[in-house]
Parts: sequence; structure tokens; C-alpha cells
Amino acid sequence: MNNFDFPITRTDTPVPKPDMDKLGFGQYFTDHMFVMDFDDGTGWHNARIVPYAPISLDPAAAVLHYSQEVFEGMKAYLTRSGDALLFRPFENAQRSNNSSRRLCMPVIDERLYIEAIKALVREDYDWIPDREGTALYIRPFIIATEAFLGVRPSKKYSFYVIMSPVGSYYESGLMPTKIYVEDEYARSVKGGMGAAKTGGNYASGLLSQEKAKAKNCSQVLWLDGVERKYVEEIGTSNAFFAIEDKIVTSPLTGTILPGITRDSVIELLRSWDMRVEEDRFTIGDIFEAHENGRLSEVFATGTAAVISPVGQIMWGERSITINENTTGPISKRLYESITGIQTGMIADRFSWTELIPKP
Repeated sequence: MNNFDFPITRTDTPVPKPDMDKLGFGQYFTDHMFVMDFDDGTGWHNARIVPYAPISLDPAAAVLHYSQEVFEGMKAYLTRSGDALLFRPFENAQRSNNSSRRLCMPVIDERLYIEAIKALVREDYDWIPDREGTALYIRPFIIATEAFLGVRPSKKYSFYVIMSPVGSYYESGLMPTKIYVEDEYARSVKGGMGAAKTGGNYASGLLSQEKAKAKNCSQVLWLDGVERKYVEEIGTSNAFFAIEDKIVTSPLTGTILPGITRDSVIELLRSWDMRVEEDRFTIGDIFEAHENGRLSEVFATGTAAVISPVGQIMWGERSITINENTTGPISKRLYESITGIQTGMIADRFSWTELIPKP
């Protein structure tokens, strides 16, 4: 495709807007979606914006049998001026392409990827919520659509973008969560697909999530898949631990998702002259640091919740409480700084945001 002028078919039946004070997360969807097709030999083509509707797939479509699919998560934020901001959209486009390469799927020109999202946001602009702590969640995804039952990469794909007005990912907002250490099941191993944003990585975590829920925990803290002792991620988020004068997080060795919020947090912390280390450490190290009074904060980072403080960690029969189960100063400062940049309330000295002027 040589330009970004997408044809638009507008809906004849607009959906009533939900109560913007009771959005929850991912429950409502806007009136339109972006669609683009891929055929081997033709490439990406037929990009368009159409009414939001069910997808028609052949029962033998490759995505249904061999799970060739990748997705992203990002948000559009409304500013006081009425314009919208995207947060680091190029990083989402780049990560999507990296995920596609891992699953033998075609990449998409990054500017096309972003312009498709911007065009859809402009079309459904009045769906961007204006309440504090809300945003328009954007879900781009690519699925394999060729009808065949042989095990090989598909020759046909579709790229979709759908959107949903959302509130806080957790009902408690910035209040600390309770997490459960999973030392039985594994999410990923080195050489696997842990660094790709693909549905299989999330399906593999559902059983552990149910185990956590049964113990009244909000999320799972994953350990490495080989020795079951090295800390990796918290649910669908990256994990950070403040120990004495440093903040530690797991390195990007291919087993965890390279979070965009994670990268933003590291850059922010270092700009504040805080010491950040990307290194391997065990769950035993964390419990020992707590026992010695050296563990002051734990928090998770991700697009959905931005910053999620952790107040309690359960590991087998042991349990620790961090910072008296209150939100710590680092978590609070990070949340306020990132959301401030995302909504235009704080100057973006990192050039992280991309403007979508009010139509």
C-alpha cells in the first residue's frame, strides 16, 4: 500500500454509549473496526474501516487449529484540550512485528500500522472517555485465515483493530494487590514464545490464574520454567522489586514479554538517578530481603494497569506483606508521571506520545 487513505463504511446502527463512570475493562466496543487482508504473493491489501461485527472464518482456518495469531494492547488518552494522545505506538508496532516473525507471520509497515490505528481513533473519537483514570483501549491483532489442516505457516491473514472504552484494570485502582507464586506450572522457557505477544502464552496461564483466585489473589507471580525459582513476570505484567538502594527486574532473555511500560519505567527511574538492575534473582532472594527489612516496594507494570503495586505475596505456606500493604512512593510517582505524560498533563520530554488532533 502506497498511501494511508482508508475507505470507510459507517455503521447504520450506532451502539449506545455505556456509562463512562462504570466502564470496567474490555466490556464495551466502539462502532467500527479496521480490517486489512494478506495473501501470499500479493501482500497486505484491501485496508478499510467497517462497522464492528462478528468475523466470518472457515472452520479449517489455521488460527483455529494451530494458533497462528499475535496481538497488541495500547491506549488513546483524551487531553484537556480535547485532543488525543497515543503512548509509544511505534514500540507497539515494532513488538507486533517481532511477535509475527516468531510465529512465521507477515510483518506490517510500522507507519501503516500506526496510521490504521489513528484513522480508527478519529472515526470513533467520541468513544474516548473523559473521566480520570479512563482511556480508549486499542486491540490490534493478526490471525491466520487460510483453510487447511496441514502443519505449516498460513498463506492468508487478516489484521484487525478493535477498540474499547475502559476504566481501571483492577477494581481497586492503584491499591496494592495480593499475588500468588506459581511454582508448579510454567508460562515459558528459553527458546519458546515467552517474548511474543500471542494468545497461547495467556491461555497457558489460565489454570494458574484460577489457582490464584482460589487463594484470594489477584495475579500470579511466574517463576522460570526450568528451576522454578527465578522470578520472571507477574501475570501479564513485568515485575519490579525495590531492595535497599536499587530496583531490580528480570532481564529480557526471551522468556518474558518486553513490556513497553517496563521500558518506560526503567527510563524514568534512571532519569531520576535511581539505580535499576536487570538481573536474575530468585523468589527466595525476595523473601530473604523482606525478612531482613531490605524489601520496600513491589510493583507490576503494563499497558492495562500502568502501575500495579503489590501488597502481599503468597509462596506455598509462606506469606509476606510489603510496605504495610500500602502504595509506596516509587509506585505512586511512576503512576502519576506516566499517566501525566499519557494525558498531556506533564510535558513529554521523552517524545513518547503521538498526537491525534480532535476531528
